Amino acid sequence: MQAAGCRFVAGVDEAGRGCLAGPVVASAVILSLNAHPPWLLQVRDSKLLTVAKRKYLFSHIAETAVAVGTGIVNNSVIDSIGIAAASRLAMAKAVAGLNPSADGLLTDHFHLPEVALPQKNITHGDVLCNSIACASIIAKVIRDGIMLELDDRYPGYGLSRHKGYGTREHRNAIETMGLSPLHRRSFCHFQYRLRQAENE
Repeated sequence: MQAAGCRFVAGVDEAGRGCLAGPVVASAVILSLNAHPPWLLQVRDSKLLTVAKRKYLFSHIAETAVAVGTGIVNNSVIDSIGIAAASRLAMAKAVAGLNPSADGLLTDHFHLPEVALPQKNITHGDVLCNSIACASIIAKVIRDGIMLELDDRYPGYGLSRHKGYGTREHRNAIETMGLSPLHRRSFCHFQYRLRQAENE
């Protein structure tokens, strides 16, 4: 991207795409081309890091990145437009929140037609590219924090533990308690349950 004349290239990634409940959260991160802090060697895809390591890296990224932007799209919008479009919308919001603005994007195998910037889509980008991995860490930590807060508002589902993913605990809680306002009703494995409820 630098060869194309881009100065502020943002890595973009999301968290929560495959969850059964809660928002999808995206982040965009612009790293300095000239700085190589020691902590950068510890950056990995957020899914490969412990909670403590993600929090440690989150603080360093937020402190030293040229810019960090975040976009959040809630479950009602996901139900309305679909998870793919909602993920792109969250990423577009994250890019729009950058200051300074990005002049190029690196994405994890995801093209953003909503953003009129040069883009390079990298397969396994959160493994191969530092700025995308940093974006995945920021998005994951922010989303996990949201789910911890929502666990207090909607107790009984175990949101603080599984963060809305489809674990056995979560599925059992849905069977027992039904769907909360946080759940993504458009996700296909809910369809039979919803149809059944309509017929009762």
